[in-house]
Amino acid sequence: MRNLTTTKENSWCPGCGNFGIFNAVKKSIESLVEMGEPMENIVMSSGIGCHGKMFDYLNISGIFGLHGRAMAGASGIKIANPNLKVIVFGGDGDSMGEGLEHTLFAAKRNIDLTMILHNNGVYGLTTGQASPLSLTGYRGLSTPQGNLETPFHTLGLIMEAGASFVARAYSARIPQLSELITQAVLHKGFSFIEVLQPCVSYNNTYDLYNSKTKNLAGIPASDEEAIKLAKDENDIYLGVFRQEQRPVFDQEVQSKARAMDRQERFAYLESRQF
Repeated sequence: MRNLTTTKENSWCPGCGNFGIFNAVKKSIESLVEMGEPMENIVMSSGIGCHGKMFDYLNISGIFGLHGRAMAGASGIKIANPNLKVIVFGGDGDSMGEGLEHTLFAAKRNIDLTMILHNNGVYGLTTGQASPLSLTGYRGLSTPQGNLETPFHTLGLIMEAGASFVARAYSARIPQLSELITQAVLHKGFSFIEVLQPCVSYNNTYDLYNSKTKNLAGIPASDEEAIKLAKDENDIYLGVFRQEQRPVFDQEVQSKARAMDRQERFAYLESRQF
């Protein structure tokens, strides 16, 4: 088993929730390898932001993409080689702002990817501007009088888009987060884990999450119940909100491609010429 930590100097702020995600991911990869998954089959894609430094610190192959484009690169990797286990790291700004369309369409298509959303509620790398997930009233560099916008409801949005595995975790609960990541990677279809990740420098939410997070009793029986629990204002529930089996986009693409012989492909391409 290779050392999953690179020799790059780590520049996350002391106490950053990203450390918890990093350790949980490493633990999950070790579990997957123990289950028989080849290390070379596990790859990553990341965007720009504090979360993107995962590419520098985690010793697996992958792509360090443009801002908001982590999912686009990951989708291409998976469609080109469906045997790979692709883990996408995204920030709440990177993947729910600039990259929102890529995130939603990957969920809609049910591509067999795992997305780990680092939700710290700010653009942390660029010193704390409000993000699409910042709470109303958040005071930061871009909103000194308080954020006027209502944040996206992440889990409801991604469930409506069509993700077949949806979960929420907290970066300070590493064993639970690691187990959810393993479940998500093994799930056939688009898996989405929102990780509540305090930013100690610009949005320190440790006290909030330590006092309000609690585990789901089980997977909710319906989407209506799942969304109601996900939106609960008194408690912040952690665990799996949806897990279902549906056709997987990348497998469907490969199946269609195999069904067409070489001559049929040329005929199809010729018919598409304008």
